[in-house]
Amino acid sequence: MHSAATLPNTRFKIVPYQEANSEVKAIYEETMQVLQLPFVLNWFKCQGSNATLLRGNWAKLRSTLIEGEVPNILKQLIIYNVSKERGCEYCAHAHGLFADSMSRMISEEPDFQVTTDLDSPLLPNSYKSAIKLVTKAALNAQDLTNTDFEKLLQEGFTEQEIQELMAQADLVNMLNTLATISGIKIDNELTEAQF
Repeated sequence: MHSAATLPNTRFKIVPYQEANSEVKAIYEETMQVLQLPFVLNWFKCQGSNATLLRGNWAKLRSTLIEGEVPNILKQLIIYNVSKERGCEYCAHAHGLFADSMSRMISEEPDFQVTTDLDSPLLPNSYKSAIKLVTKAALNAQDLTNTDFEKLLQEGFTEQEIQELMAQADLVNMLNTLATISGIKIDNELTEAQF
């Protein structure tokens, strides 16, 4: 048994692309292509020794975060906000960077970074409502009411979009849990990336 002083930096083995088997390499390549990144995120690499788990979690992430009708920037902001509230440094940092890279979708102001102020008058009210209610769903699902869903309808979201928004609550819980349990650190490549 390891003592606290000898535990590795992460609890799950980080499997670099070069050391991955062919099945895992194929999934890694798909993540890089879809996410438009020239490297594999640590979140995936900490699952690289279990192709079944990696394949399933990537499929869920891709279909919930990347695909669908709700704008990706709003989904990134939801994941950023929940992660920040929960104290998941890895996910808050990564998804904050992704959201900030899309800030021009909200405002052309040169210094505007969308994560700096989620109450900014530049952010649409529909986004503010969605961020607030999906954060509530992720952190305290039992507190959601029909009024919360009616609020999203009033903000112009369709029933399908509301279902997609609420799926972000489930997704962020999975993302945060795996990141926290594994003990992964933010990717050096992500910190240095110019979006």
